[in-house]
Amino acid sequence: MTEEIIIAGFGGQGVLSMGKILCYSGVMQDMEVSWMPSYGPEMRGGTANVTVILSDNRISSPILNSFDSAIILNQQSMDKFESAVKPGGTLIYDGNGISRHPERKDINIYRADAAAESVKMESARTFNMIILGAFLKVKPVVDIDNVVKGLKKSLPERYHHLIPLNEKALERGGQIIQHIQVI
Repeated sequence: MTEEIIIAGFGGQGVLSMGKILCYSGVMQDMEVSWMPSYGPEMRGGTANVTVILSDNRISSPILNSFDSAIILNQQSMDKFESAVKPGGTLIYDGNGISRHPERKDINIYRADAAAESVKMESARTFNMIILGAFLKVKPVVDIDNVVKGLKKSLPERYHHLIPLNEKALERGGQIIQHIQVI
């Protein structure tokens, strides 16, 4: 099994940390992993994306031009990466700030309104975990238990009190994901 993923949005949405947590989770499952971030100099509010590869085999290169899955969190990322999803692949997006919804007919499309859900949960910091929970509901490439372990590993200890809230966010993401188009 190899899963090649692009996660893209604005800086400050937890794009890079979502990728890092996926990689930590993969390592805990004895997978080969690759994490390659890309972000503009303005960081928060600028564009950011990360390429994550999870595989049972050695990874030859972290550089990809097409992806099995795309997690899209803003319109600029939709414009840039929708066409990079492999035919038969999966695109998951948050509807907040998206003016042009995905148009491809040869991919699976899901929507998870994580921004709205994080407001309901009264914690904007849960946004990326809601999206990650939605992704893992559709593509269970790593175990949720390992995601929680990955959170413990990647979050500074002063934020460990937020782990139960993040666990709820992962669960909630799996509940709110909507099938838009399944091929």
